[in-house]
Amino acid sequence: MPYRVLCVPVLALTLGAATATAATAAQVPAVARAGERVETPVAGSSPITDVNESVVRVRAPLPASAGPRPEACDWLSYLRFRHKDGPAGSADADRIMVAQPGVLEGAGAFDGVARNTIVEAAKKGRHVEFWALDRRSNCLEDGTGVRAGLAARDAHLAVDYYYRNKEVEGRRFAGYLGNDQVGFLQNVGLEQTVRDQYDLLARELPDQAVRKRKVLCGGHSLGGILTGYFAQWDFDGNRSTTSDAGYNQCSGYFALDTRISTSLPGMDGQVPTELVPLIRFGAQAVKIGLEYGVIPRTLSGPALINSETMNLLSIAGLAARLSPTGRSDLATYIPSSFNTDTTYRLLFSKDYPTFLKGSPTVKDFGFTNAAALGGLLDDNSEPLAFLQTSVGFFDGGRIVDKEFPLPNELSGGLGSLLGTEKKAIPDEPNGPLYSWRNYDDVGGLPHRSKDGKPFTTPAKEVTDIAQLARSLSEHPLDFTEHYFPTKLVTDIALAASPGIADDAVHSGGIKANPTLNLEAGDGLGARNPQPGDVIAPGYQHLDVLTASPVQNNGKPEPISLNLATFATH
Repeated sequence: MPYRVLCVPVLALTLGAATATAATAAQVPAVARAGERVETPVAGSSPITDVNESVVRVRAPLPASAGPRPEACDWLSYLRFRHKDGPAGSADADRIMVAQPGVLEGAGAFDGVARNTIVEAAKKGRHVEFWALDRRSNCLEDGTGVRAGLAARDAHLAVDYYYRNKEVEGRRFAGYLGNDQVGFLQNVGLEQTVRDQYDLLARELPDQAVRKRKVLCGGHSLGGILTGYFAQWDFDGNRSTTSDAGYNQCSGYFALDTRISTSLPGMDGQVPTELVPLIRFGAQAVKIGLEYGVIPRTLSGPALINSETMNLLSIAGLAARLSPTGRSDLATYIPSSFNTDTTYRLLFSKDYPTFLKGSPTVKDFGFTNAAALGGLLDDNSEPLAFLQTSVGFFDGGRIVDKEFPLPNELSGGLGSLLGTEKKAIPDEPNGPLYSWRNYDDVGGLPHRSKDGKPFTTPAKEVTDIAQLARSLSEHPLDFTEHYFPTKLVTDIALAASPGIADDAVHSGGIKANPTLNLEAGDGLGARNPQPGDVIAPGYQHLDVLTASPVQNNGKPEPISLNLATFATH
């Protein structure tokens, strides 16, 4: 999930987060001592069984000045993907790809592209690793309910934990955290984020020469901007030395539907002040606002984008993972609330009269679990471009054009916000059970838009919905990020202000290493194509992470194929 999230008006009105500049530790971190690193294998149901996955946690405490926080927040975490026949030690791998996630995104989102890339590299006789980073703020998430539901093969158990006060694994859900409970995030911004990446690399690969020779740094969406700052950062406080410089921790860069840059692509390098009014008041005002809690410390809205709705995606993924063709009852089993009901209303209203009346609601329709998940994230249904994948299409009943928030014929000029594909919606309340045609089964669908043309074609569908469901529900580090620190965004917007990015002094860092730009053809990064870009036709913003290893044209998935070539050349 992306830098373009900033374009969403509902977010702009509620934008708040925390991440003031973090303490500057001038010393290069020592190798993690015994008891300060834990690696645990992760079991999953991916059909790509040649790749081993583990979750790695390395202790790296925040300074005392950051304020009170859970002990888990003094650890850095990542998902480590490697070939089953590859070396046990990361330093012995041929290459290590290290990926920063986008806005509202966690390490689990990289599962598909990581596995596909590792398999493609192995075909070339090389063993590469893929490290999917979790930002420090992900430490606040409670995945107990989803884990328990997966183990028991019962999505209701997850709902019981999060909504019905049921004890699971000896604990009860404490609720979604409020602004007063995440105060330390006001000290976890741009500086802390890039330093966390540096500290993790130095702990896991203590030989800087190995890092410079073997590590590829990159990310998805906002991760490209974070990589740009990382490349320019000076980490030891001495600008005359460069072995610690960010660009000397990497042998190259990769951008997944983004650019390796320190500005926001497509926005003239700036966060629009009309969308984020608080930055007009300057860095000091933002700092004070975060300290006093006047500015919300996490990116959050009253509906659609907040910690609860991000967790709902995991629960929907869990249900689709366990019983894709079973009838979904999550909309009725999850208790009604302003947040859930408004979110459903925003996502599933056919037109403005439906939205204003609030009827029919999503609860009046029958969906399989796969169709419910597809309705949440598919590019023909989900209204926001940065949340879209291409996972197939509805079937089983009448489908019509979705006229909310804009009719299809009027939305073309808002592709960066609403996406490029026609929106569709089921139109038979209290009628049939709507099912889901997977990405590789959309040929011959009878459903047509009001212009007489198909809503979708096989060339526009690239992600297996089973892969999406697995990525959302199977990982100990989540696909989504429930508590994204606002200060990370405001720091980028105000980076020229003293005290925010003072150590981003190596201006040639981005150009110091080769870069591979991997863009979604219908996503956000390909709107301004550059020479040398790899553009994946039909892909949406999230598809660069989730696409199937074999596409509908019978060819290998192009993002991972080119990433593997880049990593093995």
